[in-house]
Amino acid sequence: MELRLRERRKQALLGLLLVVPSFLVTVVVVVFPIVDSVFLSLTEGDTGVFTWGNFQALFADPAARNDIAFTLQVVGLTVILALGLAYALSFYMTFSPSRTAAWLAKVYQIPLFIPGIVAVYALIAVLRDTGALNRFVHLFGADFKPGLMYTGTGIVLVNLWFNVPFAAMIIGATLGSIPRSLLEAARDVGAGRFTVFRRVVFPLSAKSSLVAGLFVFMNNVSEFTTPFLMGSNSPHMLGVALYQKFAVFHDQNGAAALSVFLFALSSVAGGVYIHSMMKEDRWRGH
Repeated sequence: MELRLRERRKQALLGLLLVVPSFLVTVVVVVFPIVDSVFLSLTEGDTGVFTWGNFQALFADPAARNDIAFTLQVVGLTVILALGLAYALSFYMTFSPSRTAAWLAKVYQIPLFIPGIVAVYALIAVLRDTGALNRFVHLFGADFKPGLMYTGTGIVLVNLWFNVPFAAMIIGATLGSIPRSLLEAARDVGAGRFTVFRRVVFPLSAKSSLVAGLFVFMNNVSEFTTPFLMGSNSPHMLGVALYQKFAVFHDQNGAAALSVFLFALSSVAGGVYIHSMMKEDRWRGH
């Protein structure tokens, strides 16, 4: 008995030792920067004196408020469109027997494997007013200028390139796991296609849609590459505004306050995700 107890203690100790390196990396890379940012956001300059002034200045600045509103508008529209397109794409790939659906299921994830900055530059080359799309329609005597550069609409369209496949991957996994026998049983009792979708398919996939939306929100609320390359001089998305505060204006305390605000926005989404997971665990426990 003692031998088994010692063996279990050795295994537990070994498990802890294996976890320690990843724990230390998490502390250094994640926890310490967060704590340092919170500290800087609550201090005045290099004095170390406690103050709420950095946050007051952030929310009192009309330009900063415009940046926040613009960011939430772009991200909100991105989430809505990405979820709608991803759900339709996932539903089609899962339940359609056509060859097109099978082909889409094989290629829809390709945008996820293209480096972000490469994809953004490629889309700029196509979408700008003098880009490939404009030159193509010129061959037919037309002059098409979409006017998507340096606008929120352009940022949203480029964001969809990355986020629709990501959301479709999450939603599609849930749709694919719905038992076909459940759908057939619903049809056997007289339910039409719309009723089956409304009463069976959508309720079973709503959770994954929520999770996909939360991840899309967190991925885009502090995005830098696309708004930096395609955004206007004003207003900025918060990722670009944070870069300017830190690298251009050298306002470390103001940049820390903005980073804490961004972290708070992401934490709200993360909290909703954790709450939904805990509810599911409690349901399974019963």
